[in-house]
Amino acid sequence: MRDSQGDSVSESKEYDVIVVGSGGAALLSAVRAHDQGMKVLVIEKSDQYGGTTATSGGVLWIPLNDQTDDRYESAYAYLKAAVGDTTSDGKVRAYLESGPEMIRYVNQHTSVRYAASPDYPDYYQELPCAAPGGRSMEPVPFDGALLGEELVHLREPHPGVTLMGMGMTATEANTLATKGRGWLWITIRTMGRYYLDYPWRLKSKRDRRLCLGNALIGPLRHSMMVRGMPLWLNCPMETLIEEGGRVRGVVARRNGRPIRILARRGVILAAGGFERNQEMRERYLAKPTRQEWASTPKDNNTGDTIRAAEAVGARLDKMDLVWGTPSVPSPSSPQGQQPIFSERGLGGFIAVNQQGRRFINEAISYDRFQTAMYEEHVKSGGGIPAWIVFDAKFRRNCPMGPFLPGSIFPDSKIPKAWVGDFFFKDASIDGLARQIGVSPEGLAESVRRNNAYAATGIDLDFQRGGNPHDRYWSNKAHKPNPCLAPIDKAPYYAIKVLPSDTGTKGGPAITDDAQVIGRSGEPIPGLYCIGNNSAAVLGRAYAGAGGTIGPGMVFGFRAANHLAKQAD
Repeated sequence: MRDSQGDSVSESKEYDVIVVGSGGAALLSAVRAHDQGMKVLVIEKSDQYGGTTATSGGVLWIPLNDQTDDRYESAYAYLKAAVGDTTSDGKVRAYLESGPEMIRYVNQHTSVRYAASPDYPDYYQELPCAAPGGRSMEPVPFDGALLGEELVHLREPHPGVTLMGMGMTATEANTLATKGRGWLWITIRTMGRYYLDYPWRLKSKRDRRLCLGNALIGPLRHSMMVRGMPLWLNCPMETLIEEGGRVRGVVARRNGRPIRILARRGVILAAGGFERNQEMRERYLAKPTRQEWASTPKDNNTGDTIRAAEAVGARLDKMDLVWGTPSVPSPSSPQGQQPIFSERGLGGFIAVNQQGRRFINEAISYDRFQTAMYEEHVKSGGGIPAWIVFDAKFRRNCPMGPFLPGSIFPDSKIPKAWVGDFFFKDASIDGLARQIGVSPEGLAESVRRNNAYAATGIDLDFQRGGNPHDRYWSNKAHKPNPCLAPIDKAPYYAIKVLPSDTGTKGGPAITDDAQVIGRSGEPIPGLYCIGNNSAAVLGRAYAGAGGTIGPGMVFGFRAANHLAKQAD
């Protein structure tokens, strides 16, 4: 037998369900399908499992979870306001109804444990029924030693979510970033635990205390291991097998040769979006757009499965949307970019356009910050790149992108290639402005206004620090507004900021049970799609921390439940 390229295809293997991809949504759907009595195979095109989820914070946004006081009417009102007309009412209700059931199943029947974050606010605090906390949930740390040799193949976390490579939870990270109560003890304890773990240090430099995204993927892989479920790495899917209007399986490449794998019940596509495919970015996304600006693992998420679904008749939707974030180049990281998430709540810096003017509340949710960069670029031509400007006090005490505080990572340690490329320093605001090519007069005025607002505590331009979300990542020592501090101590610094993303939102349109919808408007039998592989189920909304992985896992859960009802 030969495939469409004329290569010899090895004999068929058969399962009930084939899951393509190995992120959080993929592995959860696989484990759930297994527990529903199905024989499941997971295939992953890279030599590591975990996808973008493994590099992320691993947080899930799950309203109505059992660990918080929430009401359906409130969660529904907030989410409906957030999504607007960009998704269906059915998907909003499906998410709210299945989310609590999914997280209950995860906590009771897998090796993963999630705890609600009582103080982590929803992102859109201006919307009705936004919660001050409790809807975002964080994975409990997991002992990576339980994975044995499989730990080697788990994709490592992004450097930006670790303490110099050592695992820390989101709560610990918040305390450290904001210099909250006990931050020094957390630092000492984290470093001491790592360096005193002598038996493990003899085996590996990698921290076995898995946190954040690794604390989701690691125990999900462990859940597969105790169930005896196979995961094939270095096994990219090439095409879908369609017969009689139904998807019957996939042709993948394993050990350098095509292999035909049949699925008696269905195929779940969960292989991420297309952010690393420049041609698809040019076709669908706002300009300018570069795959090098993405903050996801290189060479993954190239849209292969989206095109394969389109080839069997899938209707694509939401192809112009991304999970946006501002980022700073980080040549030393595997991703090449470092998103700016929590640092934006700190006071003592401003973000400006080419005219030297502020254009956004710097502490706003990162998705809206990235959107504002594009809107500003259309308006003034100077939003891409933007510039983050701060002084010597901020540099010494605060992190920003790939730059740890100067007290830990002094200017003398910054690679020379970075200086004058995306890191700039000058003795004066005027000189800094001329270095980075922005208006000196505009930048000077922006700094002056920031310093005046820091004194009064009121940002008259963008209301920075005016809601619980802004203040969650702020430095509480700054008074009267913890998100505002003066920029007045030389030398002065600027960092280039690019519009990045942690994935695209476009892909095959799906039903409320994650079935792929064909161009006819009817579901394609045997084909499901979840996570960033599919059109975003909640449309434009990034409702809170975990608003990416949460929907992927909830609809992966629903896909497995729907598959369990299908005949072979």
